[in-house]
Parts: sequence; structure tokens; C-alpha cells
Amino acid sequence: MAPSLSIRRATAADAPAVAGVHVRSWQRGYRGLLPDAELRAMRPADRVGDYTFDDDRGPHTWVAETSGGIAGFVTICELDGHAAVMALYVDPDHWRTGIGSALMDRAESEIARQGYPVARLHVLKGNERAMDFYAGRGWAPTGRVRSGDVWGVHVDEVEYEKIG
Repeated sequence: MAPSLSIRRATAADAPAVAGVHVRSWQRGYRGLLPDAELRAMRPADRVGDYTFDDDRGPHTWVAETSGGIAGFVTICELDGHAAVMALYVDPDHWRTGIGSALMDRAESEIARQGYPVARLHVLKGNERAMDFYAGRGWAPTGRVRSGDVWGVHVDEVEYEKIG
């Protein structure tokens, strides 16, 4: 695990750093899965206003903070009567340091604390690294795929589920 790592609830002041992690993660992690021109055009400043960290009704976001700043985040919410992991992103410079696992530990702990028997998440189709990560944590594909536009880019996402 990364040295001096802390996990805490995100605040409005974290939005620029979270947007930076979000965009850098997409640009590196989705290379070859989404159009290069779309990935290159993404700017953190365009995303800052999309986050609602100070709304206690949800969604709820936690950030992973190291001595160098925010290195990742996870967002959960209730969706159609079950818990949903809406986002899990780690800055590419911190991949494979345990930050993603620490963030998912926090998300799964919160989901259990809230009493949800089922949790779901979606993974970009073809994102084998993420699929392997979730499978290793007991998440399984449901066989459902959703299609839509995210940040102006058409995506197909595979649904994963974890029970209990």
C-alpha cells in the first residue's frame, strides 16, 4: 500500500484534484478502447462542476490521499434499490500500489454498513485490467451490457454484481 495513505470523504475543495485523476485515468486506462481524439480532448477543468461532494443525500465519494495529494477516488450511491459503485479511479502514477483496493475496501464496507444485499457496477467493455480487479474481489458479470454516452463518448459497459 502507498505510504501515508488516508481515505476520507471528498469535499467540494477536492473537485479539481478528483477531476484531474478522473481525466488522467481515462486517458491512460482507456487508450485503445475509446477514440484517441476524444481522450486527448478531455480536460479536468471541464469536469470540475460535475461533482456534488457536499450533498449528504448522495452520491458519496471518498478520496485516497497521499503526501503528494489525491491519488484516487471511489463513488457509491443507491440505484434502483441496490448499491452501485459509480466510479473507481486511481491516478495512473499510483496504479498497482494498493490504492484501488483500499478505496474498494472502503466502498464495500460502506455498502455493507448501509445493509445492501446486492451491489452493482459497470466496467468499460474490453477493460480487462478492471475486470480482473473486480473478479479478484468476488464481483461477477451479470451478462447485462448497457450502452450510452459518457462525457460525449459512446461506451458499452459490462455489469458486475456482488451479493452479500
